[in-house]
Amino acid sequence: MTSTLGKKLRESRKQASLTLKEVADKAGFSTGFISQVERGISVPSLSSLRAIAGVLGQPISVFLEQPSSADATRASDRVSYRVGDGALAYERISAKFEGSTLRSVVVHEPPGHRNEPVSHEGEELFFVLDGELTVEVEGVPTVLTRGDSTHFDSRKVHSTWNHTSQTASLLWCGTMDVFGEDAIEPVHKNEKRKGG
Repeated sequence: MTSTLGKKLRESRKQASLTLKEVADKAGFSTGFISQVERGISVPSLSSLRAIAGVLGQPISVFLEQPSSADATRASDRVSYRVGDGALAYERISAKFEGSTLRSVVVHEPPGHRNEPVSHEGEELFFVLDGELTVEVEGVPTVLTRGDSTHFDSRKVHSTWNHTSQTASLLWCGTMDVFGEDAIEPVHKNEKRKGG
């Protein structure tokens, strides 16, 4: 539940002796967005939760239980999961092994959903499996349709928006540890990023 996630984040922030503003500044979001997440009003995306957890000095796995790694997955066996009771649904498709740096999930983004702008270390690749999606990188929007892709430096402020009336599905591949299996990564602070 979103309220449980918010409560865990708030307790972790207080244990770290951080204010809402300090977490917001370090993660690169607005204070209002962090407050809404803690109160269960807003649900962060997987990458945004990862950024907040990093500021709190915790792996994402403290706040979110995700499917375990498997070398191969069949579509019928994959588990769909969400951050809290958020709108985005995820299916893990990458495995974890010694030396691996690539993570990947299938993301199902509902009509009208807009992700908060974010930036962090690493790189990302989006490949649209079904539907249409607007991807904005450094303020430049690009509409991607089925079969289209984009690959970019994750340090650039980026977000997605499903501007249609149909669910959009995309393959997300990146180097950010969205599963909380590695050591905590540094957070890339970006003053231009805003959330909420």
